[in-house]
Amino acid sequence: MAAAGIQIGDVWVPGRVLTAPMTGITDLPFRRLASRLGAAYVATEMVAAAELARARPDVVRRAAVGEGLPLTVIQLVGRDPAAMAEGARMAEKAGADIVDLNFGCPAKEVTGSACGSALMRTPELACRLMQAAVEATTRPVTVKMRLGWDDAHRNAPLLAKRAEEIGIKAVTVHGRTRQQFYTGVADWTAVGEVKAAVGIPVIVNGDILTADDAREAMRQSGADALMLGRGVYGRPWLAAHMERALADGTVLLEPGREERLDIVIEHLRASVAFYGLPLGLKMFRKHLGWYVEQAPWPAEPVERRAAKSRLCRLESPEEVEQELTTLWRSVTHSGNHAVDISPQVVKARVA
Repeated sequence: MAAAGIQIGDVWVPGRVLTAPMTGITDLPFRRLASRLGAAYVATEMVAAAELARARPDVVRRAAVGEGLPLTVIQLVGRDPAAMAEGARMAEKAGADIVDLNFGCPAKEVTGSACGSALMRTPELACRLMQAAVEATTRPVTVKMRLGWDDAHRNAPLLAKRAEEIGIKAVTVHGRTRQQFYTGVADWTAVGEVKAAVGIPVIVNGDILTADDAREAMRQSGADALMLGRGVYGRPWLAAHMERALADGTVLLEPGREERLDIVIEHLRASVAFYGLPLGLKMFRKHLGWYVEQAPWPAEPVERRAAKSRLCRLESPEEVEQELTTLWRSVTHSGNHAVDISPQVVKARVA
């Protein structure tokens, strides 16, 4: 990679491996942890612009920026230009460095409300939403989209060009159509058509799980940066480690047992502190499952599945810490693993 980061409007992002906004995943505890581990850019969960404008408590919590984070990216979703404008204003007041607009979420509950990737079927409305956000905030506004609604309507290059004319400062493109959801494979070459259509930074997204994936996605798309989604499940260190792997041409270095254990416990305690009990433990369980699935110990997948099931039924954080510590420390293995593994992909809504 030619440079150490990417310029988005007046914001310098000190890295080219970005982490996507993901509902139920990139909450404040996750973002704090990933940032501490070296991630340059971790977006908030998808936030409904209209509800943020009405200051609904749970949405404000979802967009919580915290203190000490090096970069805050708040992603908004909606279909009403006035609400999008107010949401952008509130995002800036909340401390957003970048405001991102969601034109890519394929979930039925989102597209059924004419939001997310459904906006690629209504480009005029999409343009009004972008215009409203750009005019409402002094912060750089970006857009995350898909290739189009379906294969017959791949309009990402045209929409990205219009976005640039409106004043959008960067676009992220997931290399699938909405109708594909997460089936098939991401078309990184098609993202290159967007790159050829605009002068603003283009970020490639979709199916990037390993350093080799990252290199190939960048080569095929010609993108300025890449965005990780499901690959970070159970691996909040992935963005930072992939950044280093791309810089020096090596494979990904996975954490060893003690470091990984410390990361999981830190995440668990942060979730409980942020949400309280019992919600904090409930919110953490999906992460716990992924941490166990992605660890190389126990070696047998059936044993990992059994451990995951047992751990996710525990009723207190203290029990989780004790049982996980016992599980991982009882397995004989060597330190760090310089292995570029392809983690199991778990389906979830990636904004």
